Amino acid sequence: MSNQHKPGVIGFSHNPYEEEARKLWGNKAVEESNARLTRLSESERKHLAETMNGLFEKLASLRHLPAESPEAQTAIEEWYALLNEMGIYSLETFKNLGQLYVDDPRFTASIDRYGKGLAEFMCDAMAVYADTHK
Repeated sequence: MSNQHKPGVIGFSHNPYEEEARKLWGNKAVEESNARLTRLSESERKHLAETMNGLFEKLASLRHLPAESPEAQTAIEEWYALLNEMGIYSLETFKNLGQLYVDDPRFTASIDRYGKGLAEFMCDAMAVYADTHK
């Protein structure tokens, strides 16, 4: 695993996105997510980070497929399940998060380091997933 993709500790602590997360989803959602993450041991957080990294790599390998393809939808469902291990994401929140991946250049740059266009692909796949599972 390259240092560029090496997972770190997961959480909103010392996270430049925390203020925006609070604005978008409210203090309660961020506090609940932080509480879930702080209950994890260091090895559990590391495993979670490695799992996230692996999913980003998997999604990057699929980014040239249509967002509605079965392969893309299976992988994005895994992403949805993983996010719900850290917090509670409604389908609408999940869809909005995908939009944030392309609207915020910091998210786009961070996600696209796994493959150019990944943020846009994830946004599209997350929207398809949310819309078909309502």
